[in-house]
Amino acid sequence: MARISRRSILKAGVGGMALGLIGAPALVRAQTKEIVVGGPAGAAKYFNADIFPLMEKKLGAKILYEGTNSLTNLQKMQADKAAPKMSVVIMDDPVMLSAADQDLVVKMSATAIPTIGKLSPSAVHRDGMWVNYQQPWAGIAFNSKTMKTPPASWAALWAPENKGRVIVPSLSNTEGYWALLVAAHLETGKPFKEAQYDIEAAFKKLKSLKPNLLNVYTNAPQAINLLEQGEASLIGGQFSAYTLIRKADGSPVDLSIPKEGGFAMPSGLAKVKGGPGSDLADAVIEAFLSPEVQSTLAAKAFVAPTNPAATKPAGFPDGASLFVPDWAHFAKQRAGWIDRWNKELL
Repeated sequence: MARISRRSILKAGVGGMALGLIGAPALVRAQTKEIVVGGPAGAAKYFNADIFPLMEKKLGAKILYEGTNSLTNLQKMQADKAAPKMSVVIMDDPVMLSAADQDLVVKMSATAIPTIGKLSPSAVHRDGMWVNYQQPWAGIAFNSKTMKTPPASWAALWAPENKGRVIVPSLSNTEGYWALLVAAHLETGKPFKEAQYDIEAAFKKLKSLKPNLLNVYTNAPQAINLLEQGEASLIGGQFSAYTLIRKADGSPVDLSIPKEGGFAMPSGLAKVKGGPGSDLADAVIEAFLSPEVQSTLAAKAFVAPTNPAATKPAGFPDGASLFVPDWAHFAKQRAGWIDRWNKELL
């Protein structure tokens, strides 16, 4: 289990770092001084409180944030393709695959965004169509007041003592995949790498979870509220950026990486094709990738940085130990899986 304390956050020493935003252009010749960034609803709090004020001060621009989920952002981009409203979009990798295939995002220039060349190679996709700007990890979120012992296995989601007290994310949210993948693993006994392709076993096992389900969510903050209030005991397939930030604020929640293993969440960042303020979009992306912003994100949002020069608090899990699925397979099958999920689980 990954346990992060307030003390370890303070040791990261990132409070004053972010003011520098090394790598961000000193002067932005932007077509606009206001820019729209679309991203996950759960990130709104720390983006607006800790990240965007730093960027706005440096860039002399106003950042407007639209928080939703990745599929909704994709739908917005499809609808607005002729005249995009967003300039920068933050979406999960499997949705970025679809956006790239539909020509909704544009390859980023290493000249305009030089820090791309300094990221971990695995964080750059399709030669710069999108990049991972952070790396949350996923496990089981639990109420630490009602559950004194952290869940040691993913099988805890199915345990009789948790009847009516389990929440799982909808498959419309990328983190919903973890419940499906875990179900396949538990049903077949195969490692995650093989179990991810055994969808029949996944749905068979998932159906048996129904007696334990309190809720299937699409809105992560609402689900965490139920966990904090003690109405739920477990959220199966939740991640660090939502859970540990609440723990740091004093809420009775924590995150366990079960013995079978945890998962690496994909956090993609891209430039919307034809979006307003092209130069400013480049500058915002460059700022997201800077060591200063990534260090601040690590401390404030409990995510691992993708820029090796960023500072990471003690206690973060080893990224190499987290499972990364076949996102191309997931993206190809997702629509059909969502339809089946809605028919068989809800």
